[in-house]
Amino acid sequence: MLIVMHHSATDRDIEAVKKTIEKMGYKPVAIPGAERTAIGVIGNQGWVDDAPFRGLKGILEIIHVTKPYKLVSRDFHPHDTVIKISNDLKIGGKNPFLIIAGPCAVESSEQIYKTAKFLKDLGVKVLRAGAYKPRTSPHSFQGLREKGLEILQDVKRDLGIYTITEVMSPEHLGLVAEKVDIIQVGARNMQNFDLLKEVGKIKKPVVLKRGLSATVEEWLASAEYILLEGNPNVILCERGIRTFETATRNTSDLSVIPLIKGNSHLPVIYDPSHATGKSKLVPPMALASIIAGAQGVMVEVHPEPEKALSDGPQSLNFKEFERLYLKIQKLISFVEDELKP
Repeated sequence: MLIVMHHSATDRDIEAVKKTIEKMGYKPVAIPGAERTAIGVIGNQGWVDDAPFRGLKGILEIIHVTKPYKLVSRDFHPHDTVIKISNDLKIGGKNPFLIIAGPCAVESSEQIYKTAKFLKDLGVKVLRAGAYKPRTSPHSFQGLREKGLEILQDVKRDLGIYTITEVMSPEHLGLVAEKVDIIQVGARNMQNFDLLKEVGKIKKPVVLKRGLSATVEEWLASAEYILLEGNPNVILCERGIRTFETATRNTSDLSVIPLIKGNSHLPVIYDPSHATGKSKLVPPMALASIIAGAQGVMVEVHPEPEKALSDGPQSLNFKEFERLYLKIQKLISFVEDELKP
């Protein structure tokens, strides 16, 4: 349920509504707006009786929300969320398209510095690289772990590029949050609810990837776990899902991007590398996502993809990524000039 207060409602009116919600055994969540305040009712498992609110002052409208996700819904928050990564870098709303790029994994200091310098010189502001790597086979490269985090911290300090890496368990969260600017919850951990709750207790931006076979509703419900704990800085990342098709690594439905943007106020980015699993398919899909309405892309880039310890076949080399980067800039300029009202 969402209770919309009249613009003339007083603080006393709002407090009366909150206390009524608490007496009913639910949790009130205030959602300030430009003109009026709305109060969300959280914790109900079904229909909420609105009779206790009918005699209260200052209420303009009561909206019953039946979705399993509420805080991430536009019913509760109609305006786009803008997430601040730094004073000069934001995503969401009308902010510039965000490009995140880098290798699948931190393999060495030399590899990361070489990639970061290339990306920074090109204009990319966020470097991605995994320190902890969730791999299907236990015999595959598992990442440099704490050493990888230290390398990311060093490259951020020396080159001034922002960083993102994946967190796999609550026990690593504190260290990861200390070392990087953005936390990533990967597809395999999208429904690791204990991890989501802990991520919700910090205020850092977090990229939440869609699970391997997750529905849109399940994905948004996972984001709800994070927001419910107090962290509103969630960036959703579509990366394809597993189906019967084997021609590509995953099946990517780009219609999910405008669908999510219609249902949720959170920014949405796209990962064409994991969506396709093939480097030749990454550029056209990255460009297509811009037309679909994505607010950023996450692309795997490696100095020598053929020698990569993880996901080499879906990684672009420097020349391939530079070509894509220039095309992205041209397409964004076209979209802004020709397609936007």
